[in-house]
Amino acid sequence: MAKLCQTEDLTEIQQEILSTVRQFVNDKIIPVAQDLEHSDTYPQEIIDGLKELGVFGLTIPEEFGGLGESILTYALVVEEIARGWMSVSGVINTHFIAAYLLMQHGTEEQKAKYLPRMATGEMRGAFSMSEPGLGSDVSAISTKGTKLEDGSYSITGQKMWLTNGATSTLVMLLTKTDEGADSVYKNMTTFIVEKEAGFGETAQGVTVPGKIDKMGYKGVETTELILEDHKIAADQILGGTPGKGFFQMMDGVEVGRINVAARACGLAWRGFELGISYAQQRKTFGKQIADHQAVLFRLAEMATKVETIHTMMVRAARLKASGKRLDVEAGMAKMLASEYANEVVEDSFRIHGGYGYSKEYEIERLMREVKFMLIGEGTSDIQKMIIGRQLLKEYAL
Repeated sequence: MAKLCQTEDLTEIQQEILSTVRQFVNDKIIPVAQDLEHSDTYPQEIIDGLKELGVFGLTIPEEFGGLGESILTYALVVEEIARGWMSVSGVINTHFIAAYLLMQHGTEEQKAKYLPRMATGEMRGAFSMSEPGLGSDVSAISTKGTKLEDGSYSITGQKMWLTNGATSTLVMLLTKTDEGADSVYKNMTTFIVEKEAGFGETAQGVTVPGKIDKMGYKGVETTELILEDHKIAADQILGGTPGKGFFQMMDGVEVGRINVAARACGLAWRGFELGISYAQQRKTFGKQIADHQAVLFRLAEMATKVETIHTMMVRAARLKASGKRLDVEAGMAKMLASEYANEVVEDSFRIHGGYGYSKEYEIERLMREVKFMLIGEGTSDIQKMIIGRQLLKEYAL
C-alpha cells in the first residue's frame, strides 16, 4: 500500500501544490517548530515563505490575484501544514475563512477592495463570533451595532478568542443589530472592520489588549477584541444588507469545521510518523519495540484511524466545494477527526514512554496542541447535537 493520507483523483496542479507545500513543511517548518513553539515566537520567516508560495491566495479567484483553487485543495494544504506545526495552519485558517466570506457573500465592491490584497498576504484576515460569556450559544451575543442618524453604525462590545487578533488588519465581526425581525438569528449583522496590526488601540474605538496565554497553539496569537463606540460606514456590512450575519457566519463555520478536521488529520498523521519511527529505533528485551505485539497492534490501530479521518475530511471538503450544505458531514468529520487525533497522538506518546514527557521530543508538543481540536469550531458535544437533530429529520417516522 501507499503511505498514509494519499488522496485520489487530484489534478496535476493540486498534486504540484501539495508536493511544494510538503517540501516546505519538511525543510522550513519541522526543523524549527520545537524552538519557536517553546519560546512562543511568532513564525515570521515561515509566514513570509507561505506568502511567496501564494498560500494566502490559494482559494481566491484568479481575477483577484489568487490561485483559484478549491476547498479541497485548501483542506489538504492545511493538513500538510498542521503536520509540520499546527500553529502555522492557524495563522492561515482565519485568513481563509475571512476570504471565503467575502467571496461568497461580499458585494462586488467589497471583493475588489479586499481580495487582491488578501491574495498576496498584504492584508490579513480574521473572523470573530465568540464573546467571554458566550461559549457555543451564538444567539446570545451582546456586541451591538447601533444604527446612527446618518446611516452609519456604532459598535460596542467585547469579543474573545481571535486567532490572528493582532496580526490581522481585517476582521469579519458578528454583531447584534435591530432589524425588527421576530428571530434573533435575523437580527445579526457581519461587519468588515479594518484595523492596524499590533496591540493597543488599532483603530478608532478598537482595542486589542494583548495575547492570551495558552497551554498549546503557541506562536500564533489569540486575543480579545474590545470595541467602544467604533464608528463604521454601512457599506462595510458584509454583502451590503444587514440581518444576514448569522447565516453568513454559519457558512464560514462549515469551512472552519473542515479546517479543524484537516488540522486534526495533520496532527494525527505526524503523531503516527513519530510513533512508528521511534518504535523502530527503541529496543527492549533484545529487539525493537515495533516487534512486540502490543506496540505493533497499537501502530495498526493508529494508522487505521488516520486513514479513516483523512477520508472523511476529504469527502466533506469535496461536498463543500460543490456548493452543498453539509452541516452533518462537516460535523461528523470534525468530531471524529478531533477525537481520533487525540487518541492517535496519545498512543504515540505511550510508545515513546518516558521520553514522550520530555520537551526534547516533538510528541510532547503534539500532546498539548491536539487538545485544541476538541474545542475549536464547536466541541464534540455540539457536533453530536447538530448531527443528531438532522438525523431525526432525515429518518422521521
